[in-house]
Amino acid sequence: MPLVVLCGRPGSGKSRRAAELREALGGPERPAHVVAEAEGGRAALRAEVERRLSRRDVVIVDAGNELRSIRYELYCAARQAGTARCLLHCAGGAGGPDEPPFEEPDPSCRWDRPLFTVRGEEPLPLGAIRAALFESAPPPPHRATRTQPLQSCGFLHQLDRVTQDVLAAVLAAQRSGAQPGETIRVPGVAEGLVLSRPVSVAELSRLRRQFISYTKMQPSDENLPQLASMFLQYLSRSIQ
Repeated sequence: MPLVVLCGRPGSGKSRRAAELREALGGPERPAHVVAEAEGGRAALRAEVERRLSRRDVVIVDAGNELRSIRYELYCAARQAGTARCLLHCAGGAGGPDEPPFEEPDPSCRWDRPLFTVRGEEPLPLGAIRAALFESAPPPPHRATRTQPLQSCGFLHQLDRVTQDVLAAVLAAQRSGAQPGETIRVPGVAEGLVLSRPVSVAELSRLRRQFISYTKMQPSDENLPQLASMFLQYLSRSIQ
């Protein structure tokens, strides 16, 4: 059943809205679960969401989900489960100096729509949310759930090689003394990468595995020339 992803700055009322949604969307025949941020961070949150997603239950994610990359991961989880979803942006609040930057939802991005925004004490647009969740056709099964054509082997080989090359260039630049704020260049790619802090081999490897996992869901030869740029953009969004 559907997934509702909340996002917003601290103090914007996300937990209150999650409770309202649970009351409004749940029922005897359709349990509603609230999944909140806990120890284990981003990976634990996504794992719990995936565990809860089913044909019967509504899953409400009560978390900041401040980065586009986090919302993209949850979008992929919903697509893989073949269920409808929507994003509720709780506007307002004030992030402290130690809070990660908040990337505003963009309805032109498929992982940020359908998008609903509420401010302060505004009532939830429950009619529109119900329509998005229960009256719209679920997305078609992801290609990752089907038998892949043999040509995808070449795509996966290229994906593995390109991401390895990007990581090698980033690590080499850091070993050569690249400082936060400097642009790291990857041979053959016009786009550069600006890191706000040093990044370890372990973190880069983890992000590479995540990117490969998401990209394998929709292998397309049309994306081959852009794989390096796509990976650099993913790293830029994920490393804060």
